[in-house]
Amino acid sequence: MSGRLQSKTALITGAGSGIGLESSLLFAQEGANVLLADINLAAVEKATALVQQRFPNIKALAVKADVGKEADIKAAVDLAVSEFGRLDVMFNNAGIMHPEDDNALNTEERIWDLTMQINLKGVWWGCKYAILAMRQNPVDEARGLHTGGSIINTASFVAIMGAATPQLAYTASKGGVLAMTRELAMVHAREGIRINSLCPGPLKTPLLMDFLNTPEKRDRRLVHLPMGRFGEAVELAKAALFLASDESSYMTGTDFKVDGGLTSAYVTPLGEPVLPPPASLV
Repeated sequence: MSGRLQSKTALITGAGSGIGLESSLLFAQEGANVLLADINLAAVEKATALVQQRFPNIKALAVKADVGKEADIKAAVDLAVSEFGRLDVMFNNAGIMHPEDDNALNTEERIWDLTMQINLKGVWWGCKYAILAMRQNPVDEARGLHTGGSIINTASFVAIMGAATPQLAYTASKGGVLAMTRELAMVHAREGIRINSLCPGPLKTPLLMDFLNTPEKRDRRLVHLPMGRFGEAVELAKAALFLASDESSYMTGTDFKVDGGLTSAYVTPLGEPVLPPPASLV
């Protein structure tokens, strides 16, 4: 254990699968006590058991939380503080990509409202209660613990560039995450609270693969990826670890892109990728 998060506490939403699960394992591997939150209680309990099995010296707890409900987020933050004594890392990762999300003409208001409730309001509430907790973090110089902390908000590459395969509510919600993150980062910059956005490219996770449920949908996107493959959740977990750790101590308000070169591409290369994707931690 290299201890990049040694003695710290992290709360990860959407921890039952995908980026959240990989991040929970990686954060625990690096010494953090972790509170895993997810709307799917069975999934998050299974994820927590895996963390405890792999890292028996780490404290890990599961909690059912709907990030579309302010009370659930507050309760999760309060639980982290009461059980672990502090909150150093808040990873606002949970989100939805609704299959009925479409363009401005076809997207129903209920889909728009649900997406905003979870993807944007949920991140706002996560930031709000994390900031309040991080202001109260006790100082322990011997263990390298201070007031403040790191908040990581999952946005998306679609918040930066447009697509003719519309998911209007999702795109708008993630654009809101970027703007909100920048502003909060400036407001709290001198409190020792860093707030950054993580902008994944298309990932091979259940969230996206369930949406890209035909070869045509997948191929339509794959052709635009310079690396010739979808990203892996573990690759985003590694980026989140960097933002969570003191290695990124001079970074705040950043749109941290982990997208296989997608947002820098005009024409992509031909041929197959030489390197395989990294192995999952699960």
